[in-house]
Amino acid sequence: MSFEGDKRKDFDILSNSLKINMDMPIDMQNQAMGYDRTASMFSPEGHLLQVEYAEKTVRLGSSSIGMVCSDGVFIIADKRIMDKLIVLKLANKIHEIDSHIIVSVAGIVSDARVLIEKAQVLAQQHRITYDSAIEPELVIKDISNLKQQFSQYGGVRPFGVSLLVAGINGKKSELYTSDITGNYFSYYANAIGEGDEKIKEKLRERYKQDLTIKKGVKLALDIFEEMQGKKFDLNKFELVYIESEGKKLKKLEGEQLKEFVK
Repeated sequence: MSFEGDKRKDFDILSNSLKINMDMPIDMQNQAMGYDRTASMFSPEGHLLQVEYAEKTVRLGSSSIGMVCSDGVFIIADKRIMDKLIVLKLANKIHEIDSHIIVSVAGIVSDARVLIEKAQVLAQQHRITYDSAIEPELVIKDISNLKQQFSQYGGVRPFGVSLLVAGINGKKSELYTSDITGNYFSYYANAIGEGDEKIKEKLRERYKQDLTIKKGVKLALDIFEEMQGKKFDLNKFELVYIESEGKKLKKLEGEQLKEFVK
């Protein structure tokens, strides 16, 4: 076969390949072309597919609700673990960053542990350097910067976790959420994990800024009960709240939460 014939054959093969790809759904086209093989490669539609896959991982995680109230801030989380072989007191879903800051996670917990430990070190360094408590926004900003880096450089994958950070800044209650991309926003109330969109719809309808912690926790538990139906079990939940005045966190779980559902 002549050189021209070889070129024509290669062109036909390429044309047929492109035709097949164009007939595929967009997601399959992106996979076939390799746009989902690295977190730093944009698809033609402007998506980072590895980041979007990580967001799906977050929505497989157990749910948490955070809420700013008139007398403080709280996070309540569904542990989801009911295995009788596991020591439930050590299966924490809400973690202490400092005496005035807490965080809950959804997604890959081992990824979250790295970020939480970094935040804890940052909080202690701030106390040693400035002899004062760190602001919650500085914590979420530092974590978010690290998460952003892992969606920008080759050879790494995104952290498969979203974080809900609550804390007291002076006498002001604050709540932040950091997503996979490293974006973060401040909220009055928010949810992460399984069914987060449906939970947020219910929060938009019922949340009021004058809610006390007790009323806010009852609202959150009511929403969880509506979402889970017969699977709802108070023993699966963990609550940590910080009052504006005392600025010290308090933790309750299981049967201790009955006072909030009266």
